[in-house]
Amino acid sequence: MTPPDRPPRPATAVAPRVLMTRLRSLMAEGRSLDGRLAGVVSLVARSFVADVCSIYLRLENGDFELVATEGLKAEAVKNTRLARNEGLIGLVASEARPQNIQNAPHHPRFSYRPETGEDPYTSFLGVPILRFGRVIGVLAVQNIVSRVYDEEDMETLQTIAMVLAEVVTTESQSGSEELADVAVRPNRPIELIGQSLSEGLAMGPIHLHDPVVAPAQFFARDINDEEVRLKKALEQLRSFVDTMMVQNISPLAGESRDILETYRMLAHDPSWANRLFDAVSSGLSAEAAVDRARREHRARLQNAKDSYLRDRLHDLEDLDNRLLRMLSGNGEGIASQDHDGAILVARRLGPADLLEYRNAGLKALVLEDESTTSHAVIVARALGLPLIGGVGRIMAVVETGDEAIVDGDTGHIHIRPEPDLVAVYRDRLASRSQRLAEFAAIRDLPAVTQDGVKIELLMNAGLGIDVGNLDASGAEGIGLFRTEFQFLVSETLPSLTEQREFYQRVVDIAEDRPVLFRTLDLGGDKILRNTRHNREENPALGWRSLRFALDKPGLFRRQLRALCQATAGRTLCVMFPLVTTPEEFRKARELLNKEVAWCEKHGHSTPQKIHVGAMIETPAFALSFHELKGEIDFLSIGTNDLHQYFFAADRDSRFMSDRYSILNHTFLLFLKDIRKRADEMGIPVSICGEAAGNPAMAKVFALLGFRRLSMPATGVGPVKRAIRNLNLSELGVRFEAVLSENSSDIDKDLLNLLQDV
Repeated sequence: MTPPDRPPRPATAVAPRVLMTRLRSLMAEGRSLDGRLAGVVSLVARSFVADVCSIYLRLENGDFELVATEGLKAEAVKNTRLARNEGLIGLVASEARPQNIQNAPHHPRFSYRPETGEDPYTSFLGVPILRFGRVIGVLAVQNIVSRVYDEEDMETLQTIAMVLAEVVTTESQSGSEELADVAVRPNRPIELIGQSLSEGLAMGPIHLHDPVVAPAQFFARDINDEEVRLKKALEQLRSFVDTMMVQNISPLAGESRDILETYRMLAHDPSWANRLFDAVSSGLSAEAAVDRARREHRARLQNAKDSYLRDRLHDLEDLDNRLLRMLSGNGEGIASQDHDGAILVARRLGPADLLEYRNAGLKALVLEDESTTSHAVIVARALGLPLIGGVGRIMAVVETGDEAIVDGDTGHIHIRPEPDLVAVYRDRLASRSQRLAEFAAIRDLPAVTQDGVKIELLMNAGLGIDVGNLDASGAEGIGLFRTEFQFLVSETLPSLTEQREFYQRVVDIAEDRPVLFRTLDLGGDKILRNTRHNREENPALGWRSLRFALDKPGLFRRQLRALCQATAGRTLCVMFPLVTTPEEFRKARELLNKEVAWCEKHGHSTPQKIHVGAMIETPAFALSFHELKGEIDFLSIGTNDLHQYFFAADRDSRFMSDRYSILNHTFLLFLKDIRKRADEMGIPVSICGEAAGNPAMAKVFALLGFRRLSMPATGVGPVKRAIRNLNLSELGVRFEAVLSENSSDIDKDLLNLLQDV
């Protein structure tokens, strides 16, 4: 059977480049918004040889209103409204992608509106008008004859829709009465909930991490110049990605390069580049071409359910953003402007990106993607920034300049809050400021209980900016210095000299106060940007931390050598993370001894004293550390990892993070047993982790017999005040009674016991 002939595609009246030139002239005319929209639909209808061109904009209630048309009845303008999911317009909006339909009246989503007079029209092509991935309207063309719109038609219409989005937004921001009921940007108060990753309160305007393309940059003044600029920026981007790949051939190289190879493949994808050049050849600037691609990727991302597809779309959007920065001349820099008092909102953010903002005056950080927050968390805490992660779709409901309240204590974000709520949080901020003043007053006082028991309070650190907070925190030293963050924020592996100088600055600032350096805790969720690494189904239980370091002796010994040289003539306190068996500790200590011997042989000064310890983070080591009697100098319980391994519950999972309390009866008895056996061996043991910075939990640890606690710098003041109000001898008997009851509500019983202390 011979297939029927397809109806011919009408030749467009003008080439896309000419259409862009005419559109630019139209936008520059001094017409009202309604006049310009009417001019657009007329221009598009003529250029596409379309019988109808219409613009619908989303209203505050979610409906779509016909605001301009060429071909439908004039009286339908501002009178025809479609529900948010009604008709083909609703289909375009709900899918956030173009819909090309050859026989529209027979489509199941077709909705007939007699007042428009669209009875005879058959073919339909509609594209969403997108802003920050959010659909604010629909642009559609229709024809009486059955017509197949091609890719060029679709791309041209998408470009016009992008221009319309910026025109409508600009008019809305200027207070245009013509847009009084149109939802150009969200303006209703919204409350979102995420996972609290760094405590604190903040109020201020939102700043979106993504680059913004100004409306004035949409059209090309000289297409040849724009093509040259785009080509140069693409070459710069690809060179950057290729350099990352070259740097992967390092001591950390693994078998799989899937993730980075895919990223590189996308950067070199000719179809992506061709679409960008096609957009420029149609009359768009290089920035507008990239921005159009980014809008499409973002809209698809918000509707993608498949995790693999979401990862690839994330990669594409990241490439779009990097290319925009390179076009702007900002290279890889992202924080050249002053954002004093702003709340940074991003889809995802690495620690290096966050550090670029450290001098920008940020007040808080909110991330949409939960799975990538782990690297940025400790940096945010070091900067003293409240941080909430896993806030789904926040990028779709906020814009730069929106006022927001970030409650890092509870994980709540209030967007465009009502005045009454603002007043409540202002009172909370004032109360917090008062408490900070109280903590400052006792900063230089010792943490001694009312019955004379001294509790040593130390702070956790990992960056130079952390160490600068040592004096202000009131801590007596650094109980955990995370050395891996020097690696995580660097584009290349730090050299021996760089490591030595960095560690030396740390001990110089600390002066005579102790600094306990934890050796590299890499692997798992801490993957270096300059390495390739095997993907593991369960990275928390995989090739990480000391296991990783022992398998990479070249990398590990270089760090140990740097530590020995940096602490020459002083005391070196070093501890190994995630020790599982005594044999692992012995292997690590043997490497340290070799580096000390190497320094002595080659005429380098060595530490005056060396104290070597280990982190208790696995139940296996907690039950076997007694085998190291006489070989180990101290122990530190890492509550974060020990807690998650004890309960087999991922601490970063929002479904598991609150399921098992650290105040669980069995876990407390486990901690008590560790402390008791360490005391019997004469080995000092401390508590190290986020829990130590919680005043209530710190009091429980003191009642369990721990006399050294290490915590985030922000926890030192509150914990010191709690310890100074505590009487261990009076409370001890009641505490032991609660502990012996084996109640399922022991956490509540303990909090009730301690609430008045």
